[in-house]
Amino acid sequence: MSNLQTNIENYLKYCEEQKRLDYKTLKAYRIDLSQFCQDISTPNVTDITSTMLENYISKLHRKYKPKTVKRKIASMKALFHYFEYREIIDLNPFNKILIKFREPTNLPKIIPLNTVEEMLSTIYIKKAVAKTTYQKRNALRDAATIELLFATGMRISELCSLQVDDVNLEDGTILISGKGSKERRLQIGNIEVLNILKEYRLDFSKEIANCGHFFANQSGHPLSDQTVRRIINKYTSLASISQHITPHMFRHTFATSLLDADVDIRYIQEMLGHSSINITEIYTHVTTAKQRDILTNKHPRNGFHI
Repeated sequence: MSNLQTNIENYLKYCEEQKRLDYKTLKAYRIDLSQFCQDISTPNVTDITSTMLENYISKLHRKYKPKTVKRKIASMKALFHYFEYREIIDLNPFNKILIKFREPTNLPKIIPLNTVEEMLSTIYIKKAVAKTTYQKRNALRDAATIELLFATGMRISELCSLQVDDVNLEDGTILISGKGSKERRLQIGNIEVLNILKEYRLDFSKEIANCGHFFANQSGHPLSDQTVRRIINKYTSLASISQHITPHMFRHTFATSLLDADVDIRYIQEMLGHSSINITEIYTHVTTAKQRDILTNKHPRNGFHI
């Protein structure tokens, strides 16, 4: 059986049931491989040649950014590795393709620390002056959400999928299920963050019990990533912050701030849940303030007596 579409469906089923890939990875694979199936000039796996793949990759380069092309190629290579493993093909056409292209380095966008402080201050003021219980509870949940994003550097998907049993506020630890079902445990080091999380858990105990997730809305449903984005946009506007802020920028700010404080990059790698230190090294591009401090105080020219 060499029908490409059928074999792609079999591969996706294998990824879900045997490799136990997460929903987002499976979704990306399905999008990439469905596109490949539609665009390739033959419906049969065994007829696909290296030249066909090279032409398809060239087409991807004309249409997408390097990072997207890199992901789509990785999806295709994994598919053909599966075909080879299942002996659907005798020779893997990817073995004859040399793929090398430079992916531009996009430096992480961070939030100035005074802006983070301003946003948090706005949330706490909103909580203090709330006229209704509904408004006060929303502000409480919003404070807990933003505080935890910044305190741990976790991804928004990790925050929204936190189960109630993953959060131990007695010893101040959070169990995070990261990419590829890899778990890591993080300590909350700030007593004020712990206190707001405890206050939130007590106030939302009914909603939390109803959905099983640590972060819930007032209807008792898990907090979605879109809701978290709306929370951030709401307080960005209320605090008159001109910068566009995304949930992932709290992660970037967490990592960059620790590097600026001379924390070993290997510890930061572990806290972020990066599989390779190469991923974490993007944060080693020193910030402008740090660079200015280094060159003002550490450059050898400062010791010249002329």
